[in-house]
Amino acid sequence: MRFIHVLLIGFMLSGFGVSAQKGKPLMEFSSKVHDFGKLKEEKGKQVYSFEFVNKGTSPIIIKNVRSSCGCTSPNWSKAPVAPGQKGFIKATFDPKNRPGPFNKSITVTANTNPVVSILRIKGSVTPRVKTVRDSFPRLMSGLRMVNNHLPFYKVKNNEVKEAVMEIYNDTDSAMTVTFRRIPQHLNIKVVPETLAPKTRGKIVAVYDASKKRDWGFVTDYIDILVNGKFAPRNRYTTSATITEDFGKLSEEQLAKAPKLEFSERVFNFGELTQGEKAEHAFIIKNTGKSDLLIRKTKASCGCTAIAPQSKIIKAGETSELKVVFNSRAKRGRQNKRITVITNAPKNSSIDLRVMGNVVMPKVN
Repeated sequence: MRFIHVLLIGFMLSGFGVSAQKGKPLMEFSSKVHDFGKLKEEKGKQVYSFEFVNKGTSPIIIKNVRSSCGCTSPNWSKAPVAPGQKGFIKATFDPKNRPGPFNKSITVTANTNPVVSILRIKGSVTPRVKTVRDSFPRLMSGLRMVNNHLPFYKVKNNEVKEAVMEIYNDTDSAMTVTFRRIPQHLNIKVVPETLAPKTRGKIVAVYDASKKRDWGFVTDYIDILVNGKFAPRNRYTTSATITEDFGKLSEEQLAKAPKLEFSERVFNFGELTQGEKAEHAFIIKNTGKSDLLIRKTKASCGCTAIAPQSKIIKAGETSELKVVFNSRAKRGRQNKRITVITNAPKNSSIDLRVMGNVVMPKVN
């Protein structure tokens, strides 16, 4: 009897579970995966609608639909979907600038069981043939360029480095390209000197870091003259991150080198009312065996002033790096970077942080 009693209870509980399951909304898709196949990039956005039926006994309410990348824009049934009725999740895929295979997920959150459903779209994008405008998007008086910025990336302080960028004469006449306001550490020219109509050339620039005499990330602005004439916005930017060359130091010299340490690298000023200032002193210590030289200090924002107590710190000594953050015209969360560049081989460049929250003054 006891065994029969246990079986009856089991059947009752099982029946209750099935009944509860049937009472919930149930989202049933005809398919959870759609293959677009091969898409041509130039055909533009592609749309597919995943349809579902509510197989439950109460309305489906879709709470959120989220795609795995910005290339897919979802849309869905906003009104509750009654039992037995159909709803949809529409996916729009943009193949622009996305050549090659793709496999993207769409996460649907609803009042169903399970709460989350995963849909997928996949396929392959055939890239369109690039035009001159695609290859050289920057236009200056008929001269097309890949970019108006030529980076040299990392350059050692005693290094001479070359960088090249392609250009294109997009006019029906021959063109000469020259430059003005060229700094002494740069040598820049166009090859060939005269560009024939509808032909390519290149800008060749040589950077001599020993003549720049600076440290860290630096930029220069150069005017471009097309056929001897300058037009507003016809400017070219070069950049480099200049680092010290420690590669030639012997093991003995490295052992005697300075070592940079900060007692802390983050200053959180908490909360300031807009217009107030926050001051702090970062403590610097030279734990090495020779003089520590502060080559440069630079803030990511003009709102932060930096004042080293000393630019030469003897072995075993400490010093202060005073910073003042001015919250004028600032609002909300702040996170400012201060870069300190020294002659310490192991960590010649260190970033410090000044952060906190700026609130608006209270109105009486």
